Amino acid sequence: MLYSNMHPTLQFATQTALKTGEILSKYFSLSGLESRFKADHTVVTEADLAADEFIKSSIKVNYPKDLIITEESAQEIDHIDQPIWVIDPLDGTTNFSLGLPIWGISIARVVNQKPETAAIYFPRLNELYSSQLGEGAELNGNKISTKGLQKNSANGFFTCCTRTHRNYNISVPYKTRIFGSAAYDLCAVARGSAIVGFQATPKIWDIAAGWLLIQESGGVVEVMDGPEPFPLEGATNYNERSFPTIMAADLPLAQKMREYVQHNNK
Repeated sequence: MLYSNMHPTLQFATQTALKTGEILSKYFSLSGLESRFKADHTVVTEADLAADEFIKSSIKVNYPKDLIITEESAQEIDHIDQPIWVIDPLDGTTNFSLGLPIWGISIARVVNQKPETAAIYFPRLNELYSSQLGEGAELNGNKISTKGLQKNSANGFFTCCTRTHRNYNISVPYKTRIFGSAAYDLCAVARGSAIVGFQATPKIWDIAAGWLLIQESGGVVEVMDGPEPFPLEGATNYNERSFPTIMAADLPLAQKMREYVQHNNK
């Protein structure tokens, strides 16, 4: 799945994602595996921690001056003038722990406080998404692009997280799909499968790589309200900050999403 014309940093990111996929696959079982809840009520497994350590050690060897934020380790940064890797070593942990196939590795390198390199890999689906700023987005080496609503088509769908329906009133006039992976939601819009999507409470590591992927595939990604995730900010605990995220194939659909998704004030 690797290609000789890749930007060196993107090549590193994709290689690391692929190798992490091999590690996680050794833990994965169709019958599920033991998991526990973290303080924020999200699921963590032994596999998450092993993947996290592998990715961090790989970055430290190859990019020793870069900083790192991951879901499983320190989330506060002080020196945002340096490149920063934003990592989710296992996105879709609940799926993983239950033996479901939609889970993956999300790796982004942020330069000048904005995503510049992205690799997202779903081992059980054999899908490797990659993007370098200004160079478009790819799935397994093939260019991808968002697709707006097609005339006379009933196949457009809306992808979201489970918290979306708990926290918002939804009137999206499209079929709904919940994949259980924020990264996969972003990829579904980037590749043109979903026309719109919404994540109610994603963290920075959930969206950093997919943010670039959607932008480079011609789509629109933005927060519903509150601070934008990029540029990154120093002295910020990213474990305590969420970014309600709209994903859309184009600007008109992104604008419509603000009508379709309304806060539930109950």
